[in-house]
Amino acid sequence: MPAMTPPADAASAPVPPADAGLVLLPLARGAIAARLDPAGPTGPSTPDAARPDPAGPAARRTAPGAAAHAAPGVAAHAAWLDAPGASFVTLTSGRAPGGALRGCIGSLEARRPLRADVEANAVAAALHDPRFAPLTARELDDTVVEVSVLSVPAALPAADEAELLARLRPGVDGVVLSACGRRATFLPQVWEQLPDPADFLARLRRKAGLPADYWGRDVVVETYTVTAWQEAAPGVVPDGTRGRRP
Repeated sequence: MPAMTPPADAASAPVPPADAGLVLLPLARGAIAARLDPAGPTGPSTPDAARPDPAGPAARRTAPGAAAHAAPGVAAHAAWLDAPGASFVTLTSGRAPGGALRGCIGSLEARRPLRADVEANAVAAALHDPRFAPLTARELDDTVVEVSVLSVPAALPAADEAELLARLRPGVDGVVLSACGRRATFLPQVWEQLPDPADFLARLRRKAGLPADYWGRDVVVETYTVTAWQEAAPGVVPDGTRGRRP
């Protein structure tokens, strides 16, 4: 087994700009498309990933077969993109945001450049999420992509469950729970489906393979925040900061 790469110093890494979705969303979709394309990433060149959308100037549309390198040209020399970063890529079914979950894979620690992290997690969410069958090329055309960039997780000490529930910030905190050698996380976006902190925590424990009411001295909780960008429709990237989720 290869040695584990130590976490990079994400705390001092450049922060993605508010309009980073213009780069990250085509990057994620392109990485998936390249893996689904029978020609593969070394096959024929594909159209530019970002071209004006017929619906108007408020969005960019990513070509369905676009390769990962086809993200907007500005990405090539973006220092923040090549700095260490941790990301999650979430896929939902349907022609608009809010559809059923189709895959979600990510990193809690910055162990590689953000560019590589987004590409790897996009492919993993599409093809290797154990909860779902691998995504097909046809499904990709009906799948909305969301990319979340994480802050560094910080410990949230609590003497008991009641104190923990009081300290959690619904809608803001992503939560990592570790206990009994198990670990699980919910992104802050999950608060939209589970707004009650007690329910949120119970479901997180179940995700980790623990009893819903488990509490013990070995429980470790960390929180983080995300900045996320979501397509307005499959392959449609909102211009500027539109589509950004604080």
